[in-house]
Amino acid sequence: MTVKHFTPEGLLQPTPYHHVAVGTGTTHVHVSGQVARQADGTPVAPGDLAGQVAQALRNTAAGLAGAGASFADVLRLTFYVTRWSPEKIGDLMAGVETVAEEIGLRLPMPPASLIGVDHLFEPDVLVEVEATALLD
Repeated sequence: MTVKHFTPEGLLQPTPYHHVAVGTGTTHVHVSGQVARQADGTPVAPGDLAGQVAQALRNTAAGLAGAGASFADVLRLTFYVTRWSPEKIGDLMAGVETVAEEIGLRLPMPPASLIGVDHLFEPDVLVEVEATALLD
């Protein structure tokens, strides 16, 4: 296996993600920030953080697949969420859990960061997801 995810003793547990990923492959895959848009640009789930997280992860899965990768190969995920507040964690995780099985995202997730931002490139975009993967 190219990527091993784990959380060593001494780090915060439980979390919905692993704290560490060790990669041994040679091909890097970087999927740019994906949002809740269909391929034609049609917005998905306006105003619904959970729905937008699910669609952004679907789009991330499509980007990974295009490079011959999957979430099993992901070293790191980064979530950018507009106007973040801790009360939104339930909606964010609901979006992840709704789509995880469909896209092959095992829980806990690969190492992940959540970054609160004022806004993204369009007013209706609530979340953007980036992925970094490694292949043999």
